[in-house]
Amino acid sequence: MVSKMMLCPYIRPSCSFSSNEGLFCEEKQRDYIFLKILIYGSGKMKKIPVETAIGTILCHDITQIIPGKFKGRAFKKGHIITEEDVPVLLSLGKDNIYVWEKKEGYLHENEAVVRLSKAAGEGIYLSDVKEGKINFIANMDGILKIDTNRLLEINSIKEIILATIHNNYPVRKNQKLAGTRVIPLVIEEEKIIEAEDVIDEKPILRVIPYKKSKVGIVTTGNEVYHNRIEDKFGPVVRDKVLEYGCEVVDSKIVPDDSDKITQSIEELIEIGCELIICTGGMSVDPDDLTPLGIRKTGAEIISYGAPVLPGAMLLVAYKDDVPILGLPGCGMYCKTTSFDLFLPRVLAGDKITHRDIAACGHGGFCMACDECRYPDCSFGKGW
Repeated sequence: MVSKMMLCPYIRPSCSFSSNEGLFCEEKQRDYIFLKILIYGSGKMKKIPVETAIGTILCHDITQIIPGKFKGRAFKKGHIITEEDVPVLLSLGKDNIYVWEKKEGYLHENEAVVRLSKAAGEGIYLSDVKEGKINFIANMDGILKIDTNRLLEINSIKEIILATIHNNYPVRKNQKLAGTRVIPLVIEEEKIIEAEDVIDEKPILRVIPYKKSKVGIVTTGNEVYHNRIEDKFGPVVRDKVLEYGCEVVDSKIVPDDSDKITQSIEELIEIGCELIICTGGMSVDPDDLTPLGIRKTGAEIISYGAPVLPGAMLLVAYKDDVPILGLPGCGMYCKTTSFDLFLPRVLAGDKITHRDIAACGHGGFCMACDECRYPDCSFGKGW
């Protein structure tokens, strides 16, 4: 359905909105909902002296006028009056004000959203309540984990919202992750209780920190081993793992010999490497023997190939608890590939499954933007 922009007749001539939003703009819709709440029984307006209004909810906007300087809203409808507000209200000539008198079974939006914030778990801190909304913010670098099934349950409860960024997003400390609020200024408490039952003391969002792993790199290829060309792949990998605080314990350059590849991987594991990354020799050419060398270590091959472009020839394997990643050649010249999708999850302790790899096909096509904005883009966001 095609929408058109309209002018809201209730606010001001400059307030435009989409016709899909309703008969008037969002702000006036909230006024309308609040008015219905007052009329139909979830509370009532009450006139009281300002000095006794601390902790009550303001039923209307209050305007401040400073002649020749300012005219505007000093207090917004729905504001909870504090002790500090009393002298300000008195200075505005408000000896008495209308407040909402709470009725049992209903919650103000601020009280309701505090209870909804239980959806935030480890690695997340909360913003202050502002205009009935709380933001969830990362307390550390790590991978954002979201229980998307329960997120859907929360958002299926009418008049409650919890909006997030994508699951498995590599986030930075102090990055905003989500926001929650209720739609009306006053909401039935039974809806909040229903949401709390969904949360059930098991947070819907959490941030898992990266482990500063000890990394071993195996670069394969006769052309590099015999010094015909310079190894430019190993330094790219080194720089990427160092960004996550990892330590590169050792790097080995070996020829296209599956036995030597196997031996190098086993030696790196023996000296304590917690992640092995193999570069080169990952295509289907007869001289490309890295997948065979990985297999001969006895590692479990989770997948050779991923529905990601660039990076389709990715190999993911595990030798006991040590992940082994075989990187496709595109990682040497493409800024972002399948390696960038899986490396953060591996460092956060995720045990990658074949289903994980298959699921990344939704969102696995890189748009190759002139200026790469990953991870703030669609690449890898469908899983």
